[in-house]
Amino acid sequence: MTRQQLIEQAWDDRALLEQQEYIDAVKATVEELDKGTLRCAEPIADGWQVNEWVKKAVIMFFPLAKMETIKVGPFEFHDKIPLKTDYAAKGVRVVPHAIARYGSFVNKGVIMMPSYVNIGAYVDSGTMVDTWATVGSCAQIGKDVHLSGGVGVGGVLEPVQAAPVIIEDGAFVGSRCILVEGVHIGKEAVLGANVTLTASSKIIDVTGPEPVEYKGYVPPRSVVIPGSYTKKFPAGEFSVGCAIIIGQRKESTNRKTSLNDALRENNVSV
Repeated sequence: MTRQQLIEQAWDDRALLEQQEYIDAVKATVEELDKGTLRCAEPIADGWQVNEWVKKAVIMFFPLAKMETIKVGPFEFHDKIPLKTDYAAKGVRVVPHAIARYGSFVNKGVIMMPSYVNIGAYVDSGTMVDTWATVGSCAQIGKDVHLSGGVGVGGVLEPVQAAPVIIEDGAFVGSRCILVEGVHIGKEAVLGANVTLTASSKIIDVTGPEPVEYKGYVPPRSVVIPGSYTKKFPAGEFSVGCAIIIGQRKESTNRKTSLNDALRENNVSV
């Protein structure tokens, strides 16, 4: 029987978690998440695939784990999930008080300012997780992404079929942005400060003669700022938040230069 089959059986019958074979399957799955050899969601030829059985293993890991005291110098924590360790060998820079939980993956070249990465998350190489940014459970962060100060990337464990937040390679997420409910940010997109996106948020491209509306998805290389539109309610008309695509990164320049140009030309604050 494969490990996935064991996980699926235990999900349907939690009494099986008293048997060592099933316990080992759950723990081995979380260990692979920690090493980055397994992911809660992964890119495939025509998009992204959510690995539901992996998320099930993470959920079942919690009742198997025991509360314990974790001491780090003068600091003390009391939790079920240990912290990641051995950052020097992993090639990761971790500034106090950055924390990543066991079961998350942080690749070589990542810089973690005082921030938080939750179990099941995947943070790829060269990414900056800036001060007080949070990467929620199962969130998928690509290579060379910049999560600016105070960015909130939401997590999702249940429902298990729900897609996590995905931020693809080279994207820049400005200060205090909030991305939740499986929002997908395309490669090299630029989000200005305070952009808030949920699965139902309107994302309106205003660069052409007619507005083009997206939900839950920011196309690659888009430059996005917060906006609003007028909506009618029984009590009257009120402004409702949305996001506005006001331009594109230029193909003629590299990522860093094009990022600076996009912000300067479109007056986007970060």
